[in-house]
Amino acid sequence: MRKKNTVVAAALLLASAGLAGMSAPAAAKDVVKIAFVGPLTGGVSSIGLGGRNSADLAVRLRNADPKSKYTYELVTQDDECRPNVGVQVATKIAADKSIVAGVTHFCSAVAMGTVGVYNRFGMPAVVWGAVLPDVTYGNNFKEIHRVNGTMINQSEVAAKFMTGLGYKKWAIIHDTTDYGKGHNKYFSEFLKKDGGTVLGTFGVTADQQDFTTELTKIRELKPDVVYFGGLTPLGVRIRTQMEKLGIKAQFEGTSGIKSDAYIQGTGKEQAEGSLAFIEGAPWEKLPGGLFFAGKYSQQKYSDPPEAYGPFAFAAAKLIMDAVEKVGPDRKKVRDTLNATKDADTIIGKVTFDDHRQNIVPLVTKYVVEDGKWVIWEDSTYGKGKKKLAGL
Repeated sequence: MRKKNTVVAAALLLASAGLAGMSAPAAAKDVVKIAFVGPLTGGVSSIGLGGRNSADLAVRLRNADPKSKYTYELVTQDDECRPNVGVQVATKIAADKSIVAGVTHFCSAVAMGTVGVYNRFGMPAVVWGAVLPDVTYGNNFKEIHRVNGTMINQSEVAAKFMTGLGYKKWAIIHDTTDYGKGHNKYFSEFLKKDGGTVLGTFGVTADQQDFTTELTKIRELKPDVVYFGGLTPLGVRIRTQMEKLGIKAQFEGTSGIKSDAYIQGTGKEQAEGSLAFIEGAPWEKLPGGLFFAGKYSQQKYSDPPEAYGPFAFAAAKLIMDAVEKVGPDRKKVRDTLNATKDADTIIGKVTFDDHRQNIVPLVTKYVVEDGKWVIWEDSTYGKGKKKLAGL
């Protein structure tokens, strides 16, 4: 009898131990912080918000993966597309040792102002939108990486495409930031190489409101095309005032105007036929485009991802992949990112060259048609059923 009681007691003990094991919560994962920095307020906030949401989506998907070694937290900062604010924000996140790396900057002037900060604090940064070549090629800071292409790629395609259509004479108007001056430099060089003529070049400040003086001179020059190197808010004002002054030249912009805000600001009729060029393929043609769009839609973000959202998503993924591999150590994450080659992302394979610049082989041409940005080849313009101004 005593033996039987002993056996029963042992069985109950084992059962209770088993139940205790089943009810015990899984061990909590360590939290790893990564930063997102972009223009969340101001004239290009639509692109910044789309980038933030896209980086946030990458974090949410990683946290939902049971195989992930860590729980990730996105620390979001607004650089306002202003270099002085960008430096303050970069210093704040780089000095916070709990933040392992950052998905950083759409505006080139801000990116240029902050690269030295990230280098000084040893914080890896992956640029998701700034296109000035000097962000990567103007230094040898091993902390700085970029997943999108540069304005060199963009300008080469833009010049060759337009001269190929038969346009011959240009007036160039650009903002006087590093971004605008860079676009003017590279586009002018490629344009002359392709046989185009620049009739006049006009630099304007990013906060300028009235362009009567510049546009009156441009009207007298009678260009076939007005090329604009700058961002959406300025582009809206210039395109609107061109219309008021009766300038019928074709309007050609950079990736800086490729946002829904440009169409909303100018209005559907005035935006019609505007051109923009952006590095990489549109999300519809990206290897992971449908996946990205579907997951983004499920989260019900109040803002669209915009043109550079997929790049922000890819940047966040590369950082988290590095952390999963080597742990939340800034130097190890930096070195892992430096060695990135043929990494699978939604934007395609990512390979960083010796200046940690992704080798982006494609630039996509866009035209505004019926109130939407449409890939040139898919548009009625590209199919020859509609004509751009002057053709």
